[in-house]
Amino acid sequence: MFNETIKSLRLERRLTLRDFCTQVGLDPSNWSKVERGVNPPPGDIGLLERLADFFGLAGEAKLAFMDEAALQRREIPADVADHIILQRALPAFFRAARGHELTTQELSSLAEDIKKLHTGDRI
Repeated sequence: MFNETIKSLRLERRLTLRDFCTQVGLDPSNWSKVERGVNPPPGDIGLLERLADFFGLAGEAKLAFMDEAALQRREIPADVADHIILQRALPAFFRAARGHELTTQELSSLAEDIKKLHTGDRI
């Protein structure tokens, strides 16, 4: 979860909550609630980018950081939310998540859609 990741990153740098907030321009009282999971992660992409840069996150680590923030807010990450393959795959995924069995054909189709999404191929 994002709250655990961000707190871990801060502690790895041996920063107190107040020192961290001073350096990145956040309110310590509100940020404490984010780290404890009381408040959701920020939705401001600019702030998330600034935090990722502050911790030196790049590539896959930065993408995972951004995804964790979106998922903890119960959102689909913005960079894939409008992707046509994802839109086609989500109904099958939701059925499976709710405990409805997928047919072999539906499972195969979902797997293919996810592979295409991951590799950037378009349908």
